[in-house]
Amino acid sequence: MSFDTSRYAEIRPYNDKEIPSAIARLINDREFINAILRYRFKNYSLWLKNLMAPFMRMYLKIKWAKLTSVEAVQLEVKKHLSRTLKSTTDGVTFSGLDKLVQHKAYLFISNHRDITMDPALINYALHQFNHKTARIAIGDNLLKKSCATELMKLNKSFIVKRSAKGPREIMKVLSTLSSYIKHSLDTENSIWIAQKEGRAKDGNDFTDPAILKMFYIEGRKRKISFPEYIKSLRIIPVAISYENDPCDVAKACELYERSSKGSYKKGEFEDIESIVQGILGDKGKVHIAFGDIIDQVFKTPDQLAIEIDRQIYKNYKLFPINMLAAGRSCGKFEKDVYLKLQKKLESLPIGAHQYLLDSYANPVRNQKKTI
Repeated sequence: MSFDTSRYAEIRPYNDKEIPSAIARLINDREFINAILRYRFKNYSLWLKNLMAPFMRMYLKIKWAKLTSVEAVQLEVKKHLSRTLKSTTDGVTFSGLDKLVQHKAYLFISNHRDITMDPALINYALHQFNHKTARIAIGDNLLKKSCATELMKLNKSFIVKRSAKGPREIMKVLSTLSSYIKHSLDTENSIWIAQKEGRAKDGNDFTDPAILKMFYIEGRKRKISFPEYIKSLRIIPVAISYENDPCDVAKACELYERSSKGSYKKGEFEDIESIVQGILGDKGKVHIAFGDIIDQVFKTPDQLAIEIDRQIYKNYKLFPINMLAAGRSCGKFEKDVYLKLQKKLESLPIGAHQYLLDSYANPVRNQKKTI
């Protein structure tokens, strides 16, 4: 079956030929340069930052001149990611990668705790074990600035248009997305997508069957049964476990405000702040567990969602803080972990305490369901 790949132009990542022009647009984007200057020189006066802008452009032009392919961009990202993980984690471990066959494409579906780090860590794991990195699904709600879109599409991200309005437009968007995912897999390009829209702020990971229904839109068009089509996607559930969530206090505050006030108004730069905090904040130990390829027969998206959840719950690595939050002993670590947990709670209103505790306790409760 032939594909009209032009229909993916708005959502797909950049290819090698498009990299140089995308980088040139990024370097000449005033908002992008200003964002770098704000971050790197936050204590400097505004007039001095404005004076430095042309020099920053020149520096980036020279530094990024070698980035002429997707692989070159990915290697540059990997270099920075390695440094970040060294300074913000107590080690990253992996399991299950031995089950992957090189040069085969997979649809990785993971739990979702951090906007940027979740897919970055999965691709880091794949690269470390000599597998081709995956294309990353990212919602357009995070791409309000043109420079953000450029950055994401440079780094193998494709766009999920959550802003679509009206049944007809939504169906068209979902159909294109479903087709693009299948096209990627058929051309030996793995895909990463979160198990549901938005992060699991309460630590309660579950798969939204609507995501699985979206996958099958292309299968239905091809008149392939749901079980057969799902097998062709080579789905692998992935459990991402952070010993410490850098955004845990902010998540607990949001959940508390939603519960007590009935709604929560997100700040203008809140998504950006969450991204920065997730990247630069302390994560403790981190574990990425790749599950088993799903090749059983599942007749409905709901049945499939249960299996994805089962694997994620089972493979989630529990840390002492998870056990303590769930009211269980964590042995010799108990005093240190208790003090760390207490410090987090003291920074929150009393009403928000349970939300923070649940964010660490829910993986323990969910894993118990698989025993």
